[in-house]
Amino acid sequence: MARQPLPLGSWGRIRLDPGRNVRKGRPTSWRARTQYRDFDGVTRPVEAGARTKTEAEAKLLRLLQDRATIRHGGALRPADKFSVAAELWMSRITDLVADGRRSPGTLDTYRRHLDNHVLPALGEVRLGEITTPLVDQVIRTIKTKVSPATAKSCRSVISGVVGLAVRLGAMRTNPVRDAEPLSVKPRRRPRALDKEERDAWFATLAADPRAVKADLPDLTLFMLSTGVRIGEALGLLWSEVDLDLGQVEITQQVIRVKGRGLLRAATKSSAGERVLHLPESCLAMLTARAAQGIRDSEPVFCDALGGHRDPSNVRRDLRNARSPVGSQARVDLGKQLAAARNSAGLTQREAAAQLNWPRTRVGLAEHGRIRLPRADVLTVLDAYAVPNRQRQPILDLAEVAAEPVEGDALSWITSHNFRKTTATILDEAGQSARAIADQLGHARPSMTQDVYMSRGTKNPGAAAALEQAMGNKEEPKNRA
Repeated sequence: MARQPLPLGSWGRIRLDPGRNVRKGRPTSWRARTQYRDFDGVTRPVEAGARTKTEAEAKLLRLLQDRATIRHGGALRPADKFSVAAELWMSRITDLVADGRRSPGTLDTYRRHLDNHVLPALGEVRLGEITTPLVDQVIRTIKTKVSPATAKSCRSVISGVVGLAVRLGAMRTNPVRDAEPLSVKPRRRPRALDKEERDAWFATLAADPRAVKADLPDLTLFMLSTGVRIGEALGLLWSEVDLDLGQVEITQQVIRVKGRGLLRAATKSSAGERVLHLPESCLAMLTARAAQGIRDSEPVFCDALGGHRDPSNVRRDLRNARSPVGSQARVDLGKQLAAARNSAGLTQREAAAQLNWPRTRVGLAEHGRIRLPRADVLTVLDAYAVPNRQRQPILDLAEVAAEPVEGDALSWITSHNFRKTTATILDEAGQSARAIADQLGHARPSMTQDVYMSRGTKNPGAAAALEQAMGNKEEPKNRA
């Protein structure tokens, strides 16, 4: 009966032979030999040498394990650094972007998390050294030093990289799978602008020359009337506007890609490509803009040169509009905080990282555009190492600056609140979740319901319905 062949990627018994050189009656080297069956089915001799039997056998085993991994995967080995696998993974994500299966924004996000957090922690670690405890420690550190949301995103990036290493045979299992799951604080309940808040918002924009110059009144009206994302509004061309039919075709969005600048790219998903009918007020606004002279290839909401506007710059304009310069006390407090930051030798970006704030919040505070509670001012003074003898005047000023001003009522508004407002208006008008999802460009109505439709509305009709079903019961008779 023929002997059964070795399984692919395995080897037979290891033989240990002494070398030819002998000193004081003992060999000065040893050779470890065995037969290894490659993944092409051919069995070949493999050997390794060292000074002692133990070292020779251990060296041969490492050689065999690496050989099995390399031949099976072909691109990565356990001895390769995490950074090598990360770049290979990023190249595959880049291919997906080129195929339209991932957005350029996703690529930028992954790159940023890799460069800022993941590679500094794991870049020099060998793939074969990566364990669940190590991954767990890295993720916990990012959670503590940065934020839970960033840690959760970095966990996904690490999982993607080592998942590729597993598929290419450099690792047997994905250690991220058994790391402790991260729980991120749920998003705040969506808030829509009611009628009074919408009127106040448009009045604020109309009274702000900078907001008018930034074209915010018309842009806001368009976004509220359609529910489109800010990038989709800025990506709309006149060729996609049909004033006769009163509709627009949403097919593209404007995004900024690192190293490439502003791009007009596909919407976030195929569901994002949609035709939207316009309310009369929005149609009238677009008709008036078109009467000034247009070119089909130009964006509807263009910059001064007729090109695309940067969504980040428009968001900044919205922040300035929703947070106008407050009281003189806030302006003075902002100057004091800016001076303290400069004395500490920090840029706004460095200060934001130290405070775990968005960088924009540092800038808004220094320009007197937001209200800072006393506790936040104390945190800033601690971060800037302001001496105790200099703190009291700043804290006294902070007390005065914390007094409410008229602009505080609108400080919560973002471009996404416009989408939430559109969804809520349609919901209150009796539109189905499916219809609202189509308007907003969502593939799943559940996304629309969970994130964009305001919840918690009082429902007195529920009590009436329950009373009708459960009330008016006869009193139970006393048992004899």
